[in-house]
Amino acid sequence: MDRKVITTNRKAYHDYIISDKYVAGIVLTGTEIKSIRKNAVNLKDSFCKIEDNEIFMYNCHISPYEQGNRYNHKADRVRKLLLTKKEILKMHSKIKKDGYTIVPLELFLERGFAKLEIGLAKGKKLHDKREALAKKDQQREMDRAAKF
Repeated sequence: MDRKVITTNRKAYHDYIISDKYVAGIVLTGTEIKSIRKNAVNLKDSFCKIEDNEIFMYNCHISPYEQGNRYNHKADRVRKLLLTKKEILKMHSKIKKDGYTIVPLELFLERGFAKLEIGLAKGKKLHDKREALAKKDQQREMDRAAKF
């Protein structure tokens, strides 16, 4: 599997507990894929919604392509994601029943196609975030001690 990671949403791993992950295709225009190949993407504040059994991604910033002139795209437009109906219905039931949300985690290229890894996520409480940071600091200290 030839996978080139373009960008990851590090904030999602900090703010949410990810339970399930799915890989979705993205409906893009010509200049958007060129900008993605130049790593001009930001997933930081993006999120996904299910509307009429289709899933859409909001607030994903793909910068306009420099040589795109009048054919350029809008940077923050809503983009449709491509998943099977079974996957969408499964996610929809979890969102309604258990209070999950859908968060984009990683954008990558696979065989020339842009794919998005999305995750079913539940928000972390403040004490969970502090606990995760404390574990990270302890691990860093152990790694430093192991080097010497």
